[in-house]
Amino acid sequence: MTRTEKGTQIEELKEKFSNSSFFYLTDSSTLTVEEVSELRGMLYEKGIEMKVVKNTLAKKALEASADEKGYAPLYDALKGPTAVLFTETANSPARVIEEFRKKHEKPTLKAAYIDTDVFFGDDQLKALAALKSKEELVGEIITLLQSPAKTVISALKSGGSTISGLLKALEQRGE
Repeated sequence: MTRTEKGTQIEELKEKFSNSSFFYLTDSSTLTVEEVSELRGMLYEKGIEMKVVKNTLAKKALEASADEKGYAPLYDALKGPTAVLFTETANSPARVIEEFRKKHEKPTLKAAYIDTDVFFGDDQLKALAALKSKEELVGEIITLLQSPAKTVISALKSGGSTISGLLKALEQRGE
């Protein structure tokens, strides 16, 4: 790889890292070509991009924004074969990896960057998969907000029928 190609790849990675609030560093080195294709397909379905990178180039790309984004702790994870999973949803890669690993041993999680927090090691996979996505949290909040409103509305409806029933009963007594 020439110096120009390396520079181009570093710039591409800088852009990817800066535009992504969530990414995972994984090791999928022992997977066969067929297994990697299967994994890429599963990731693609969830809108996750997998990019195999050279550690030195990834580190240089991360160093460009290390201070403002807090990438420095990730440098230790850049050893051995590395594939970066870029995503818009924090928990999606962890869920896909868990699903894929029901049949395969890899990929393993080296580290994950989730909105300035860094998670290290494969043992963090369950915690990452359990994270709620923004859409799930918004849905839960809407459900919680609707619950008291529904209770008030149903109470008003039932109360209204009770009042009208009382009025009709009083009216009939008066006749």
